[in-house]
Amino acid sequence: MASIIGKKQKGKVYYYLTESARVNGKPRIVSQRYLGSAEEIAERLSESGPGEPDRTQHLAFGGVAGVWGVLERLGVIDIIDEVVGSRRADAALSVGTYIALAALNRVVAPCSKLAFSDWWATTAGDRMVQRTPAAALDHRRFWDAMDAISDAQLIDIERRIVARMVEVFEVDVSGLVLDMTNFATYIDSGNERAPIAQRGKAKQKRNDLRLVGLGLVVSTDGGIPLVSHAYAGNHHDVTQFADVVGEVTERFGPLAKRGGELTVVFDAGQDSEDNLESVASGPLHFIGSIPPSDHLDLLAVPSSRYKVVDEKRFFGLSAFETRKVVFGHEYRIVVTHSEGFHQKQARGFEQTLAKARRQLTELAARLARGKGRKTRAKVEAEIEKILAPRWLARVVSTSLVGTKPAELRLIWQSDQRAKAALADELFGKRIIFTDRDEWSIAEVVAGYRSQSEVEADFRQMKDRKVVSFNPMFHWTDQKIRVHTFYCVLALMAARLMARETDRAKLPMSVRELLAQLSGIQETVLLYQGDRGRPRARRILTEIDPIQQRLYDLFGLDEYAPKR
Repeated sequence: MASIIGKKQKGKVYYYLTESARVNGKPRIVSQRYLGSAEEIAERLSESGPGEPDRTQHLAFGGVAGVWGVLERLGVIDIIDEVVGSRRADAALSVGTYIALAALNRVVAPCSKLAFSDWWATTAGDRMVQRTPAAALDHRRFWDAMDAISDAQLIDIERRIVARMVEVFEVDVSGLVLDMTNFATYIDSGNERAPIAQRGKAKQKRNDLRLVGLGLVVSTDGGIPLVSHAYAGNHHDVTQFADVVGEVTERFGPLAKRGGELTVVFDAGQDSEDNLESVASGPLHFIGSIPPSDHLDLLAVPSSRYKVVDEKRFFGLSAFETRKVVFGHEYRIVVTHSEGFHQKQARGFEQTLAKARRQLTELAARLARGKGRKTRAKVEAEIEKILAPRWLARVVSTSLVGTKPAELRLIWQSDQRAKAALADELFGKRIIFTDRDEWSIAEVVAGYRSQSEVEADFRQMKDRKVVSFNPMFHWTDQKIRVHTFYCVLALMAARLMARETDRAKLPMSVRELLAQLSGIQETVLLYQGDRGRPRARRILTEIDPIQQRLYDLFGLDEYAPKR
């Protein structure tokens, strides 16, 4: 049964066309369509109403709304403003709002501050963040907001946000994974205001890049960032370990004192006697690894000592355990052999060996022509360079005869028995050490393999499409640290969202998740009247079943356009 009903809102009556039916024996409204005010209905009946729209706009909605909702649940704006203080009178937005916007952009569509306002105009964000005129989004406003946060305040802000996150999202912090990496930035080498950006070993192999180091501690529960530590890019990772562990202890030590268990996982890059001492002196347990080539006695143990760990959880993995003094203390040692890792290393070594064979063949042929000009010392250096990759010298033997350049001849061969012995001794093996004596071997292995969480986070931050550290065009230590902070905050939001979908039995990567959300767009219908600005009506685009589940999961209805 159809009927027209009126609803009074703010002193004005609006009319709806409703359909009623009986549901479970009781009359209920089953559909409702907005008609407008009495004046609007009259205009339409007289054919003088808005009619067909003159044009439309399509705005990004799903990803922006989803990330903004997580940032609001984390209380980012309120926490930053509470720590930094109230905004200046001339500021259009608070410092917390600018940082939240920067983090939002990093997740959805990373761009420079200069390009931010143009990107913002393509989104439905103006309904979520009120009072954001174009002038308020000028890149210099962002810089002013970044300047307002000191290094000490950054630490306080991160601590508060992480505490709020653990409480609101119920993140398990008993398992912690620590690792370090670096990011490249374009910066003048003569800039004395940014000693944190230093020349290091840039994988891009470019002279105009400087590196910023980032130490990160994440939870094994979803790979959520818990502690971040920016440092000079030319410092070795091992020198930063104690600082990061100290911050972990400061934040989560009380949990251990209340009977909780904290285990930090790290790789061989952070090994040192001092670092082990910094862990042992606090409430943390640890799982680490040591280079197999430094402990040949453990690698020489016969295969009969290895036992299958857990066929279902770790297919093709066997291990044995013992005890040994490492860095001045006796620890439990678990030596593992993975058949999959073995095959991967074998393929990699075969490629390296094939390349060395080609180079040695070419060098021998060149010398055999008797027209070489290189001295014996230079040819020996060339051979040494060819055989520099690890393990090659064990498999390939060379003999250089002659003294004068034209007399030099090279004889070389590869030893298949040495190659087989190398594979049997080293390939597929890892040496794990830990103070978790009560854990089973399977639990120790699972703990060590949780390093994949932080490695995945670093890969995510180097993805230039979503949740990206780049681009970064900041020229002072302070701005680089703030930039690093909101990039880690962006990663936190993205990982929390992925964790929510996983718990909802809808697992997907961050990129897949944001791709699905980006498909939920907002269409703006624009009706141009005789004068003034056009009248706008907003509606969301049609969404598929997966997008509907994400819409409900992240509560996007709160940000959706309403009549």
